[in-house]
Amino acid sequence: MLGTAFRTGSPNWIDLGSPDTDAAAAFYGAVFGWQFVSAGPDAGGYGFFQKEGKTVGAVGPLTEEGAKSAWTTYFQSDDIQATARDVVAGGGSVRTEPMDVMGEGWMAQFTDPQGARFAVWQPGRTKGLEKTSEDNTLVWVELHVADPEAAIRFYKGLFGWRSAVMQAPGLTYQVLSIRDGDQQEGAFGGVAPLQGEQGETRWVPYFAVADADAVVAAVQGNGGTVVVPAADVPEVGRIAWLGDPSQAVFAVLKPNPRQG
Repeated sequence: MLGTAFRTGSPNWIDLGSPDTDAAAAFYGAVFGWQFVSAGPDAGGYGFFQKEGKTVGAVGPLTEEGAKSAWTTYFQSDDIQATARDVVAGGGSVRTEPMDVMGEGWMAQFTDPQGARFAVWQPGRTKGLEKTSEDNTLVWVELHVADPEAAIRFYKGLFGWRSAVMQAPGLTYQVLSIRDGDQQEGAFGGVAPLQGEQGETRWVPYFAVADADAVVAAVQGNGGTVVVPAADVPEVGRIAWLGDPSQAVFAVLKPNPRQG
């Protein structure tokens, strides 16, 4: 399960690039109840989404020419310079070179060999998200690519991730876990082949919710869209893929109750 005791390869941050950060803050506030807190006058409009005073994500203006609004998943690196070299050696590319973020940590942004964008955070004063795996917080991240096996090889070279096959309706799904500790307890995400409405190469964040259908209604009522309608996935829970008013895609999951 995704937690906040981050280790190498853990998803430890997410942020949204938006053409209108005020509108994004209003939308996600209405849908998830998040509060927006500015990172300060020197942060270029960047700020934090918080739940009960704890950071659950962030949002900032688009900075790359031609970029479209999207959520970015960050993974923990203990040596961001080495990770950048490994990305290039593995066939990926560097979009933003490693940089010190005002002493809070180091960040870099990359594109994997199949075109999925992701980022890395090497913690300084800011370790990462402060709440995960509870209602209205990040619970899972999922990569959709044409060649899942090649993707797993690439990311294993960066972070040492482990993978396990899980048969899902109509496809073979690979569950990802960090390299250390119990594989099931260390699971944080998955890799799936491109298909249907989900057919764009990308990482997608999943947020845990108490009622997936109520969130779908809130998204529609606040100018968002339904990408994939809410549906039950056996042994997982009820899932929907959604788009915010700027068409940034995210997903929600009402997990099945744990047994035992």
